[in-house]
Formats: sequence, C-alpha cells, structure tokens
Amino acid sequence: MNDRYIERALEPALRRACEQFPAVVLTGPRQAGKTTLLRRLFGATHAYVSLEAPDTRALALADPRSFLARYAPPVIFDEVQQAPDLLSYLQEAIDDRRDLRGRYLLSGSQNLLLLERVSQSLAGRAAVLHLMPLSNREIMGTPQRPFPWQSDTGELGADDVDATVGRPSLDATWQRLVRGFYPELVAHSEIDAASWYNAYVATYLERDVRSVRQVGDLAQFRDFLRAIALRSGQILNLADVGRDLGLTAKTARAWLSVLEASFVAVLVRPYFANIGKRLTKSPKVYFTDVGLLCHLAGITEPRHAADGPLAGAIFETAVFGELYKTMLSTGATPQIHFWRTAKGSEVDLLVEEQYPFLTPIEAKASGTLRPEMGGQIRALQADLPEQVGDGYVVYGGDRVAPVGPGVTGVPFAEL
Repeated sequence: MNDRYIERALEPALRRACEQFPAVVLTGPRQAGKTTLLRRLFGATHAYVSLEAPDTRALALADPRSFLARYAPPVIFDEVQQAPDLLSYLQEAIDDRRDLRGRYLLSGSQNLLLLERVSQSLAGRAAVLHLMPLSNREIMGTPQRPFPWQSDTGELGADDVDATVGRPSLDATWQRLVRGFYPELVAHSEIDAASWYNAYVATYLERDVRSVRQVGDLAQFRDFLRAIALRSGQILNLADVGRDLGLTAKTARAWLSVLEASFVAVLVRPYFANIGKRLTKSPKVYFTDVGLLCHLAGITEPRHAADGPLAGAIFETAVFGELYKTMLSTGATPQIHFWRTAKGSEVDLLVEEQYPFLTPIEAKASGTLRPEMGGQIRALQADLPEQVGDGYVVYGGDRVAPVGPGVTGVPFAEL
C-alpha cells in the first residue's frame, strides 16, 4: 500500500469535542496514529509541543506556569503523561477562559495514569476520546455505519443477502490479520512486520510498562505478555497464568492492569440475566491488535494462522477488535459482553446497543457457512426473547447469507 493518510473514523467525534470542550484528551496505544491525527486536523490552527523532548519536558516539570505562558493556546501537547502535574496548572488556565473551546489538545498513551490526573484536574473541562489501530473499514476507505455491517436503517439491504462481497479474499484477510492494523504497517508494505513488532514490544516494555508499574523483571513480564496473548478470546484464569509463570496472584493482577492501562488488552465481562441458569462469572480477555497477538504467538505466515490451533482465537480477537474500534470511534464507551452458561452454552459476543437490546455475534474462522453455526445464537434468542435481537455469524467467507431464522452470516471483510 502506498504511503498515504488514512481517514480515521474518529475525526467527526474529535471535531465535535473540540467545539464543545476547552480541552480534549486523546489516548490510545503507541503508534495508533494520535499525533498524525491531531496534526492533520489541527496543525494549521494549533501549535505543536511534544513532551517527549527532554528539554521541553524538563521545563514543564520544573516551572509549569512559565511553560504554559511560553506555549499559549491553541496548542497540542503530545505525550502529556510525561508531565502529568501539568494538568493541574492547565485547570487554572482553562478556568480563566471557560468560554473558549478546543484550546488545549492533549495526547497520551497511558490510559491509567493519564485519566487519573484528568479526572482530578480537568473534570468537566475535557472530553476524553480513544484512538485505536486502524479498523478494517478505515483501511478499505468505506464509510462507518451505525453498526459495523448494517445500513443506515439498521438492516441488511436486500441486495446484500446472498451477494458476493467485493472484498479481500480469504488469503488476503488472513494476511491482514497476521500483519495487524497499526497505521505504519498498513501504510508501508515494505516494512518487515516481525522487526517492527520486535521494536514495538521493546519500546513498550522500556517506556510504558516501567512508568505505569514498577516492574523489575521485564523478561518475566514479556513472558506474561505472551501468556495473555495466547489466551486471547478465552475465559481468563489469572491463577493459572500466575502458577505457570511463578507469579503471585497480586502480581498477576497488577500486570494485567498494565496491559489494560496501555491499551494492549481488554477484559470483557459476561452478561448476566436472571433465567435460572448458572452463568460463568470470569471475564474473557482480548488483545486489541491481532497482529501483535500473532507476533507474540510466533505466527508470521497467514497459512499458519488460518490452519493452526489458534485460528479460532485469532479470528474471534479480530472480530472483537473491529467492534471495539468502531464503537470507540463514535466517542462512546463500548458495551460488549459474552454469554456462557456453566454447562458450556456460549455466544462469543453480545453487543449492548440500547438496553435491554442485545445483538449476539458468533465468530467462525471457516470460509463456509453452515446452519449449525447459528445454533448457540438461536438458543440465546429463545432464552432471552425480550432482550436479544437478530444475530450474526461473522466468518471467513465472502458472502452475506442467512444462517437460519434470525441469524445472518456476514464476511469479516464487511466489518
């Protein structure tokens, strides 16, 4: 792919936030494109200041008031978590002119530390948005829909059903999953993905991990990172992870919070309903970028991913990622759950749109739709008829087609 800017679905929400709030905080993982997005949209109107630069950071830490006087608004402060105390002084500057909007645009890659400071200092003064790696639709340049594969009316169009979708082939889809969705890897096809991820993980460990928590043994944390990657899409048992790696339960929980704070992993909670069945209480864990998952699992070839034992987990992680990124791009907090009973009945994902309405989704790596793929969704529809709507099986093929009553098969390429 040529080196080009890929339009981000978050752009409308980001512009709206700048029109409504004195400050906007843009967070997300490293290399997700936060700086590029802010400079592209606001580079002509806002000065740009990176707090990664040692001399700039030193001034911000030593004399915040002089620093803010030097860099008068409108201004973009990049990597603001490098000087978190600056936010307290920003509060003073904002309160002097609360009527002015979009004066301070702040970016950072550490959700936990940054948002703690934002809630303390900028509550009511700043909007917080999240930018993740690219979505499938952003890469293809197709418009976002209210729900990833639905039309504006919320239904599949008549022309969509049983139609071949002009989207990437199965092989091309798996190549995309293995390479991942970070903008630099998408925009520069000549970059070796394995080398890029090696550098990414090294930077992540040295910068984000050490600053969020005092992790002394980075080699052991890398093993923990890989262990969580291998469990993506599964019920997470931290006790098992800790036992395998020789970690205490407290350390395992603390290290998982690091992955969440730095946007590497997301915990998805089960959906509960009072229907007289024993339901799983433990969460599932998902990596936010399937390419990083594949790298940590040692998978570099699309065929190895598609035919190997992790194919289902990789595909389900990719489906979750598309839903998660699409919802974040609207500025909303994703409401995604899963369903699993103690007897093993399970639906991979439940998207909560307007309570109590739930959309059930199954992820199937297969390129062929089969009627039984919708069986778990139909069982849940029968258990919760007032709450669960039409369901979807997202699969690796290229056709939109029915999978029995109330369930439609949708290609991953349509997400």
